[in-house]
Amino acid sequence: MKFVDEYRDAETAQGYAREITGLVTRPWTIMEICGGQTHAIVKYGIDQLLPDEITLIHGPGCPVCVTPVALIDDAISLSLTPNTILCSFGDMLRVPGSDCDLLSAKAQGGSVRMVYSPLDALKLAQKNPEQQVVFFAVGFETTAPTTAMAVYQAHQQKVDNFSVLVAHVLVPPAMAAILAAPDCRVQGFLAAGHVCTVMGYGEYDEIAAQYHTPIVVTGFEPVDILQGIYHCIQQLEAGTATVENQYARAVQPQGNLTAQRLMMEVFEGCDRKWRGMDSMPKSGLKLRSEYAYLDAHHHLSREVGQPLNSSLSASASRPETECISGQILQGTQKPPDCPAFGTRCIPEHPLGAPMVSSEGACAAYYRYRQSMPYYKV
Repeated sequence: MKFVDEYRDAETAQGYAREITGLVTRPWTIMEICGGQTHAIVKYGIDQLLPDEITLIHGPGCPVCVTPVALIDDAISLSLTPNTILCSFGDMLRVPGSDCDLLSAKAQGGSVRMVYSPLDALKLAQKNPEQQVVFFAVGFETTAPTTAMAVYQAHQQKVDNFSVLVAHVLVPPAMAAILAAPDCRVQGFLAAGHVCTVMGYGEYDEIAAQYHTPIVVTGFEPVDILQGIYHCIQQLEAGTATVENQYARAVQPQGNLTAQRLMMEVFEGCDRKWRGMDSMPKSGLKLRSEYAYLDAHHHLSREVGQPLNSSLSASASRPETECISGQILQGTQKPPDCPAFGTRCIPEHPLGAPMVSSEGACAAYYRYRQSMPYYKV
């Protein structure tokens, strides 16, 4: 298949690994910022092809994983509210909240539906005017345009029984926060190609310059990732720090302007707490004032007689479980470093989101690395 098979060619991948080995002269640490890239690295053993001088660490590249417990608790509360249908992507259904997950809430009588698009949730609202339908909007800039479209259509069509619980987060502020941390080990970034397909990569220039850190927009196949690492190492060895685009077959410098306009019409930036991390300025999205009446916190609060975000402060104050998802998402630990990995925390009974999501680092290590001595379960 064109644009896929050639980027999985073993000989080409090994050739890039040899080029990298011949290029590197000192230790370097590179972070990939996308869960899809993490899974490819672990699945294909890309890290094992590289010389010992190069360390790959996994960043907060899974939007399901970084969704804070408080918002999951709100989604669960909504699913148990009479005459309310809570819609979500499949990955979110098994992510633990404070006490249970959405599938457990469904077993308790909650109304939970898995959808493939927020537009599916909007159609469900139109077909069930007697029910309040809430879409749990999770994702990076990649999925935010489809949420924006659903909100825009609901507004235009005056669908008054549809709302969204917004958990969208933005990648560049997270990258800047990681680089600003006093214990940061990251010296180069592989940026998420799908995010840049929507947003372009102009906003990364300031980050690369401010922190003197090379950023390479990278795809998701083995050769993509090795090419991205190669370009990053080239810059690190030369002492330069610019933004490069390895994923040129999909990413344009300006991104998708139509999607950006729609997002800017519906959303504005806001501070957002990420799971296991502090609140980061302008790292999330919220509905603009014109569309705020479609925010589930406002739109449905009268249904339960109290503000739905009353759970936010309570959830935020509860102690985390033994799960070290915060350290894993920040790249300071790897999944096998968690004492619960593969024993008390497995995909069937996860303690944290990284073991649940198809983009979670723990799920990748559990699936592909159990047979290796270091990653034994």
